[in-house]
Amino acid sequence: MVSITLSVPEDVKELMNRFDEVNWSGFVRKCILEKTKQLTWKEEMLKKLETQKEMIDWSVELARKAGKGRLNELRKKGFL
Repeated sequence: MVSITLSVPEDVKELMNRFDEVNWSGFVRKCILEKTKQLTWKEEMLKKLETQKEMIDWSVELARKAGKGRLNELRKKGFL
């Protein structure tokens, strides 16, 4: 396992010392692991979204055209 050094303000270190029952190293390790999992998931979802962008753009354009056609249809019938 690799070690890293973390700097905290003096007052934070004093507070940490008051709660010596907490394994601060383990706590920080867990937080870093959880955040990297979240960011990895986000990165994967963005990649998937990018691969589907063409289909999404097409469907949005299709919906716009359908809505515009329906609007014109309602105007012709005198509803708008």
